[in-house]
Amino acid sequence: MARTLEADYLVVGVGAMGMAFTDALVDHADARVALVDRRHGVGGHWLEAYPFVRLHQASAFYGVASTLLGGGQLQQHGPEAGLQERATRTEICRYYEQVLARLLETGRVELITSSEYADGAVVSRVSGRRTEVPGGCRVVDARYLAPSIPAETPPPFEVLDGVRVVPVNALPRLEDVPDELVVVGAGKTATDACIWLLAQGVDPDRITWVRAREPWMFNRAVIQPDPAIFLGMVADLMESARVAESLDDLFLRLEDHGIMLRIDRSRVPTMAKAPTLATWELEQLRTVENVVRHGHLVAVAPGELRFADATVAVDRDAVVVHCAADGLKYPPLVPIWGPREITLQPIRAGFPCFGAALAGYVEATRDDDAEKNRLCPPTPYGDSLAAWVRMTVLGTRAAASATSAPDVKAWANDVPLNPTRIPAGYPASPALDDARERIATHTVPAIERLLQLA
Repeated sequence: MARTLEADYLVVGVGAMGMAFTDALVDHADARVALVDRRHGVGGHWLEAYPFVRLHQASAFYGVASTLLGGGQLQQHGPEAGLQERATRTEICRYYEQVLARLLETGRVELITSSEYADGAVVSRVSGRRTEVPGGCRVVDARYLAPSIPAETPPPFEVLDGVRVVPVNALPRLEDVPDELVVVGAGKTATDACIWLLAQGVDPDRITWVRAREPWMFNRAVIQPDPAIFLGMVADLMESARVAESLDDLFLRLEDHGIMLRIDRSRVPTMAKAPTLATWELEQLRTVENVVRHGHLVAVAPGELRFADATVAVDRDAVVVHCAADGLKYPPLVPIWGPREITLQPIRAGFPCFGAALAGYVEATRDDDAEKNRLCPPTPYGDSLAAWVRMTVLGTRAAASATSAPDVKAWANDVPLNPTRIPAGYPASPALDDARERIATHTVPAIERLLQLA
């Protein structure tokens, strides 16, 4: 027999955004929350991610508002010494287990795993057990922007008989030494795969890299939790945007400021999902010179890579590494608070965990959905240069809207997930004063110019 859920909220999807929303909601309201996920535990796609993955941003920007991921420490050794630590897949999964344990200890949170939500009920994928969701329970959709990853998504190209295609997860389990490795993809997963192969001693001449588009990437050195560094980056961005003559000119100016990076300086990128990359990684990636640029791969056959306009020869026994899942999603923006569901989306551009936590805090402290939507308009992810500009414009406006409420501003300034916060006790400095002054001077005309460019 079906049971009926006893909860005020049903959060569907307990990856990064679902956990961040729940953590903030439970901390600021006496709410009962049921968490449901199709996977076996909390952590979302991190449970299936490739074993050598790390966060591309600082750990402090990821996770939930109540619990700092990692120790907020600077790296002491290696090529990123002096930059904030970045958690590994194992550390992230362990962190979410610890956050879950704290939530369960409240007695107001329940976890239902290996289950799907549809048509007003949660149904187990294992037993078929059905749990009815009462009409008064508000559903929180934390799956709207759930990323696609190679481990769970088939290759977006045809694979003919006789070709070995493996997801990036399988690289550490290869049992032979192929003469050629073909990495397919142009985003963070593909860069991680190339960096990992090079770290294992693979000669760069044995790597063929299929890049449908050239990407712009943020320089990790300026995406740091230090307010003087991060706000200095924002000031440079706004100052550049104010005088940019075109989208390409904007990104080239950001490159001159050390904000944006590109792998091949002879080509102007058209992709701007803009994950962060370290300069040492950039140097490594530039050693891979066998780059195929014929757009999206259509099919792989023994000894051949087939594109719409060309066929490229490769070794007949080459291993093709699938890094070409969609990753980020780009569905239409919808109000976060709808008539029936709360649909989690980023609010401050590029920082989904902070946006979800902010939505959780606002849900806990407000009653009127119209006011909540006024405070927290959604922001998309970037993809093309124009989409990245749109994300920046909407994210800047959304941040200003949210912090117009004094309590929200005070809460946000106490949350490490917020990249623009200036924590209590942070020392004054000429660099910080300069950044704040330039942001105040350039932001309004910069946003006007970005709207024209987009």
